[in-house]
Amino acid sequence: MKKLHKIIFYSGLLIGLNAHAQLRVEISGVGSNQIPIAIAAFADEDIAPAKISAIIKADLERSGAFKIIDAGAIANVNDIDYSQWKSRGANALVVGTVEKLANGSFDVRYKLHDTIKATKLSQLDQSAVPQYTRLSAHKIADDVYEKLTGVRGAFATRIAYVTQQGRSFRLEVADADGEGVQLALSSNEPIISPSWSPDGTRVAYVSFEQKKPVVYVQNLVTRARAVIANEKGSNSAPSWAPDGNKLAVALSKDGHTQVYTVNADGSGLRRVSNSAGIDTEPQFSADGQSIYFTSDRSGGPQIYRMGANGGDAQRVTFGGSYNISPRISSDGKTLAYISRRDGNFQLYVMDLASGQEQRLSDTTSDESPSFAPNGKFLLYATESGRRKSLAVVSVDGRVKQRLTIQAGNIKEPTWGPFMK
Repeated sequence: MKKLHKIIFYSGLLIGLNAHAQLRVEISGVGSNQIPIAIAAFADEDIAPAKISAIIKADLERSGAFKIIDAGAIANVNDIDYSQWKSRGANALVVGTVEKLANGSFDVRYKLHDTIKATKLSQLDQSAVPQYTRLSAHKIADDVYEKLTGVRGAFATRIAYVTQQGRSFRLEVADADGEGVQLALSSNEPIISPSWSPDGTRVAYVSFEQKKPVVYVQNLVTRARAVIANEKGSNSAPSWAPDGNKLAVALSKDGHTQVYTVNADGSGLRRVSNSAGIDTEPQFSADGQSIYFTSDRSGGPQIYRMGANGGDAQRVTFGGSYNISPRISSDGKTLAYISRRDGNFQLYVMDLASGQEQRLSDTTSDESPSFAPNGKFLLYATESGRRKSLAVVSVDGRVKQRLTIQAGNIKEPTWGPFMK
């Protein structure tokens, strides 16, 4: 129960502060049936702060779904010789242009061509101020990914996590590729359990700055924040309802830790679990009708599901004697969690319809899983060489990434939603 108690008690919108440390991404493994795609240098892209074609290549390569063919520069992006690219083994071709406008912004245009059918598949025209040229590239990569795989891309989303160096804790937000790091909160006391609001404008988290765990919600646009739960004892593990109007939290105000719901402004606190054991780590289901949570009511920590307003709980996990940290995919079909087996804490997923489990990680000290909003990847924290880092794995286990910083530990990750 040591780790369960640890959970209970430690359980472009930002403005301006300098980044603490950039993330470094290392990729291993590839997906099955990679799509060969040629990506040309965008005409005049060197005038922009970010090299658009390089970002698109990196995004698509990181997904493991594509085999990248370097197309170099194309003299006339409006005159495509489909047979040439088909003969080079490319099923698709990305071309584009960058133009600086009189107001200082950049016009970024791209086209996606199907070389097999010799036709244009998609195009996108964007106007971006200089600091958002990277975002333009991520949006193009999202469009390519969706048109060629049928799944919405998540490259233009963001992640949040906590870094620790000595007694300095920082809640940071970054692009999904680890770039564009910005500071949300700095403290000399621990910060844990960040959780994105469904619209991506707010983050809930637990801070120990009052010498006890207190739940806050912070607006990432205005930087204003509010206390959501500061009851007697421990206030921990916030997670948002899909409508963004309510959170589930774990509180020990009545003795042992139980699950409560609370409005996003801190009003309307209501207890929804009722057991003689410890109930913690609540997570709303994708449709908001249920709450998954960790409980030791059966003797050891397992994952249960109950109605969003409480009621009888059904046990969900049965493989192994220790399963914690439930997370639900956006389509509601897959449960991710951390399971202890043979002394190792590892990332598992379960198909909720069949109950079939799959281990996704080969590390031994995993925690804090978080689904990408398209459900195709999982972000989690792990440990290697006594340093905590972040890792990303595809839900089929084939593609793996490691995200590290040069100094200190990085942990408590959460993947943000699709942005409007």
